[in-house]
Amino acid sequence: MTAITPKKVRVSSTKLSITQVKSVIGGKQSQRDTVRSLGLKRIGHTVVREADAVTVGMVNTVPHLVKVEEAK
Repeated sequence: MTAITPKKVRVSSTKLSITQVKSVIGGKQSQRDTVRSLGLKRIGHTVVREADAVTVGMVNTVPHLVKVEEAK
């Protein structure tokens, strides 16, 4: 499975579908907290969030752990 997360997600008026694709075990505590703050609980879990500044900042902090797509 390839992650389709762009290097930098930008703020827009769209909704983002964010899926956790890698484990946070062995990661830094701040990365664990960021993934949890996005609402993700386990690998394969998906949440839909607005592409506001806060969400985009969190996604850009942990791009190696999540896959981001535009929500349909």
